[in-house]
Amino acid sequence: MAPSASAPTREEEEEEQQQLEEERFVPSHHPSAPPDELFDISTTVDPSYVISLIRKLLPLDARNGDNTEIRGSNCNDEVVSSSNDKCKGMEIVDDFSKSDFQGEDEEDSGRGGENARVSAGEEVWEECGCVLWDLAANQTHAELMVQNLILEVLLANLMVTQSVRVTEICLGIMGNLACHEVPMKHIVSTNGLISVIVDQLFLDDTQCLGEAFRLLSLGLQGSECRIWAEALQSEHILSRILWVTENTLNPQLIEKSVGLLLAMLESQKEVEHILLLPLMKLGLATVLVNLLAFEMSKLTNERIPERYSVLDVILRALEALCVIDGYSQEICSNKEFFQLVCDLIKFPDKVEVSNSCVTAGVIIANILSVVSDLASDLSQDLPFLQGLFDIFPFTSDELEARCALWSIIARLLVRVQEDEMSASSLRQYVFILSSKADLIEDDLFDHQFDENKENESLATCGRISNARTFALRRIISILNKWNSLKDSVEEKHVMEEHANAENIHRLLDCCHKYTVSGAE
Repeated sequence: MAPSASAPTREEEEEEQQQLEEERFVPSHHPSAPPDELFDISTTVDPSYVISLIRKLLPLDARNGDNTEIRGSNCNDEVVSSSNDKCKGMEIVDDFSKSDFQGEDEEDSGRGGENARVSAGEEVWEECGCVLWDLAANQTHAELMVQNLILEVLLANLMVTQSVRVTEICLGIMGNLACHEVPMKHIVSTNGLISVIVDQLFLDDTQCLGEAFRLLSLGLQGSECRIWAEALQSEHILSRILWVTENTLNPQLIEKSVGLLLAMLESQKEVEHILLLPLMKLGLATVLVNLLAFEMSKLTNERIPERYSVLDVILRALEALCVIDGYSQEICSNKEFFQLVCDLIKFPDKVEVSNSCVTAGVIIANILSVVSDLASDLSQDLPFLQGLFDIFPFTSDELEARCALWSIIARLLVRVQEDEMSASSLRQYVFILSSKADLIEDDLFDHQFDENKENESLATCGRISNARTFALRRIISILNKWNSLKDSVEEKHVMEEHANAENIHRLLDCCHKYTVSGAE
């Protein structure tokens, strides 16, 4: 009898199993990466995986190989499969499409097994769509997607779907695609896509509207902004945008809708010519002022952190409107608007809304340049003057904002008649100036670096220097007048004046120093 073969040892079995695992996970046509590059493997997305996700978003029309709705001239034959191949593995999505895309009644398709398949199909579609939404944020992935007809797939979905979730995901994917130059050009060149996107503004779903506003804002900020503006210029479309902006109670939707209005105001001149006149006729200025009043009441009474960004974007939109020729007079003459931004300057907890306070300062400077008479009453508002100085720490990196603040201070102090006012009234101004001596000194110290910064506007540096120098001369005059009167002040104020004397002396020295250097 022939001898039996010896059984393999345990070590040999483990070695053979390990070799099989290695062969399984490392294909022969994919060489192993160098050890120092292994970390990149986890961040690489296989193009075929992206394409498979796009296929799973195909609506019902693609099931039978109908390619009339989904076609393109820029497809890559090595990447984009034929329309028949696109239908493979789509049985679950087809079931979902029958119900959600075609809008069949649940009674007609209500059998338990089919309902289960529809539910599963919804989950598959949403999961694939959300993955593509995330991947579209990457430029390489985004360009791969548009090369493989994702825009045609999304357009087909938007034209037939009755699901707000599907609509939200389609708009969200396109919103991320629009962040990149090449995909944005594909969006613009896809026939009928922009008009379908605009149609989504008439939905009543908050999430869909938010994504639509975001996508349209990106379109107006790009090089093809005129095409987007022309798609929005109809009165009923602009009226809808304003209506949603004014009537929604959702803070995120307010922020995105005002963000769209801001994109219109800050876009190129040709967009301004197309959209601004009809918007103003429809009450744009009134809508923005009403929103500002609402947010200021929320800030004063509730202080909800999630609303701070809403306040900021509203103010930015109003700031943009204040400097547009032909329209600035209307908004700058609005007394309610002026009072609201002045109230924000006097808001005590500026750290929470520092960006908004800085924007408010710039707005007030613009208003005073148009309606200078408003400075007379404002010069007697001492809490407002104090609030202006309190904003300086938040403007260290914003030369334009600092210029605006010094411009306002100069306009106010020039109207202070220190030679004609009583000692008690003069004392109030001196107290504010001396109490803010540190803030003034810090800003003047930063001033010496302004002119040495590269890429700074020479015109801006000149404006801030002139406004600051004029304001400093007024401060010197007020403090000198006080020093000449202090011996005649009532005895009860002597101790308090003694405490402020050091700040007054230091502030005078500082103002003299920078006034001389500014003159030079």
